[in-house]
Amino acid sequence: MTESRINSLVTYGLFAAWALHDAEEVAFGPRWVRDNLPLLRERFPRAPEAVWRALGAVDDREFRAAVGVMAAIVGSAAVAGARTGGRSAFYQGALNGFGLHGLVHLAQAAAVQGITPGAATSPVVVIPFTLWARGRLRRAGVLRPVRGRDVAVGLALAAGATAVSHALGRKIATHF
Repeated sequence: MTESRINSLVTYGLFAAWALHDAEEVAFGPRWVRDNLPLLRERFPRAPEAVWRALGAVDDREFRAAVGVMAAIVGSAAVAGARTGGRSAFYQGALNGFGLHGLVHLAQAAAVQGITPGAATSPVVVIPFTLWARGRLRRAGVLRPVRGRDVAVGLALAAGATAVSHALGRKIATHF
């Protein structure tokens, strides 16, 4: 297998793995939240009211539009990775954020003591792909070292991308 083939599987594979994972979220996310909002409020009474209002306000159109915005972000990261042979900090940050967000899904499922949207594909797609891709980057000598600070930044960037996606998704859903 040539180096360019390895790089394209590693880099564009991020987008493919993300698309498979987000298909699960699109299929189950908004409905799951609507069905489980009363249980979540009861289980986590200290959560701010603004959290419950925000969760309850997301409809299917807004959620799908937000996923479309995130597709542009993840797709851009995959292209940046492919263009640089996996060296792009944007690509590697997105890859790390993708893997970490898979762990967040598993933590959410543990917190609610049940299945949550994204929890099914996290252990079979998100986390394995991230570990595999990082291993390929490491063997190619292009993987940037990750420190504790990088983990915090990766989680913050993933959360920020999610917030931006939902803000733009809301605008798109209300204007089209």
